[in-house]
Amino acid sequence: MKINKMNIPAINPYKANELQVKKSAQHQLAQKDKLEISSEAKQLSEITSYATERKEHVQKLKAQIDAGTYEVNAEKIADSLLKYYQ
Repeated sequence: MKINKMNIPAINPYKANELQVKKSAQHQLAQKDKLEISSEAKQLSEITSYATERKEHVQKLKAQIDAGTYEVNAEKIADSLLKYYQ
């Protein structure tokens, strides 16, 4: 009587599990995180003129307040408040 080798997939389930773990580990090593920054985001990050202009304006206001020459325009404040609440 001749016994032929049969293709039984799970003769040793522990070995099969070990192979699956190795494959998943290799797959995870192959995958890497990827970050893509859009062109719009790049343009926004390059625009810093507003920040510098604002900083200069704040410095001028501080200097005026320290010197005592800063004057409040009540009409302008009232107009802004009206626009805000309308």
